[in-house]
Amino acid sequence: MEYKLLIDGQWVEGGSTLEVKNKYSDETIGTVPTARKEDVDTAIAAAERAEDVMADLPAYKRAEILFRTATLIQERADDLAKTIAAEAGKALKFARAEVDRAVSTFTIASEEAKRLHGETIPLDAVPAGEGYFGFWTRRPVGVIAAISPFNFPLNLVAHKVAPALAAGNTLVLKPATTTPLAAVKLCQILMEAGLPAGAINLIVGSGGTVGEWLVTDPRVDKITFTGSPEVGRHILSVAGIKKVTLELGNTSPVVIAPDADLDFVAKRAAVGAYYNSGQVCISVQRIYSEKQVYEPFSEKFVKATEAMVVGDPLDERVDVGPMIDPKEVDRIEDWVEEAQTAGAKVLTGGKRNGTVYYPTVLTSVQDDMKVVAEEVFAPVASIISSDDFESALQQANDTKFGLQVGVFTRDIDRVFKAVKRLNFGGVIINDTPNFRADHMPYGGNRQSGLGREGVKFAMEDMTNIQLVAIRLNS
Repeated sequence: MEYKLLIDGQWVEGGSTLEVKNKYSDETIGTVPTARKEDVDTAIAAAERAEDVMADLPAYKRAEILFRTATLIQERADDLAKTIAAEAGKALKFARAEVDRAVSTFTIASEEAKRLHGETIPLDAVPAGEGYFGFWTRRPVGVIAAISPFNFPLNLVAHKVAPALAAGNTLVLKPATTTPLAAVKLCQILMEAGLPAGAINLIVGSGGTVGEWLVTDPRVDKITFTGSPEVGRHILSVAGIKKVTLELGNTSPVVIAPDADLDFVAKRAAVGAYYNSGQVCISVQRIYSEKQVYEPFSEKFVKATEAMVVGDPLDERVDVGPMIDPKEVDRIEDWVEEAQTAGAKVLTGGKRNGTVYYPTVLTSVQDDMKVVAEEVFAPVASIISSDDFESALQQANDTKFGLQVGVFTRDIDRVFKAVKRLNFGGVIINDTPNFRADHMPYGGNRQSGLGREGVKFAMEDMTNIQLVAIRLNS
């Protein structure tokens, strides 16, 4: 099917045609034009013209549009889930879960649109403020450039679009070129839900061209980006003076105390490591197990890994589908072979079939191996023995990243010790780092990013505080 770009409320042609492939069968499932420089300029101009329209739109009307969007997503859940499974290679069961989460994200946004407010401030708390009345409010930043990744082509778009609109902003959205179709369908829904022309504009193209034109344009007031640390650093270097939110990488660790339920941990960790072929920034990657439970946990984790069903993501029974493209499979093959050469052992997996890389468990790894030190973004997890709980926390924390970490224990003292020691944006107790509720503050410390998502918290980053000070007549 042929799709188009959305600019100023109109579906328009662009430049050269981009074919979107089914990541398992390699069949073309749709085409979309790429944006030219003039298309990007027109899209930003449209968003700029719509600024006042969105800012003046009453909160209840923004809420109605967002709730209607959630309703339409729910009505079209089956089509959206199959689109995600085909274009992203995500197993259908997890694609359906993503659609459900997108419904929640827009529903939450519809509620938060009615809660955006400021506060009064007692200016006379200091002598200079005597005789003044003060309050502050939040106003939309204006034009937001939203750049979304391939791994959650609907809900990570929703996490940028929904709060931006709830706060009264306008957007230029650039989805990943490998997975643009879910974003196109979401924009169709938004227009059907009554969003004003120009409030959202959809452009498609590579980061090196379309992305660069977008983030360097001075008319853009804020950038929200999810992707690699390398691209995040580049955006910061070229963006100029504008607000920036970055959701970047992680080497998600799990710490297992001896009192944990090993059967439960093994099953949860297997899902956490391998769903969406490990192509999630909070996928389980490093598992630290105390020596006394290392062997029994390893056996249970390998068994849980081998129970994962691999194949066509459109098959309801499948847990693990293909990776996003052959180059990524080549990369992880090289990383695993490099680790093996340096002494790592493969307990299961370590093989490919086309674009499918089988769920892989490594052991005897070293801290400086890529499979440990860098984000694998693939269905590969390593089990590492630790002397004790303190050592496991130290090893988990020994990373340049800091997005989310999972800790399994029934001991409340261990829980608070972990919370104090671990420098991560999220510390998940008795579950894997993959846990995310769509209204919670989500984001990373250190090299994992800047700012927070989660609708309410994203809205704070998508607004500016405006102070009003009124001098009272004496």
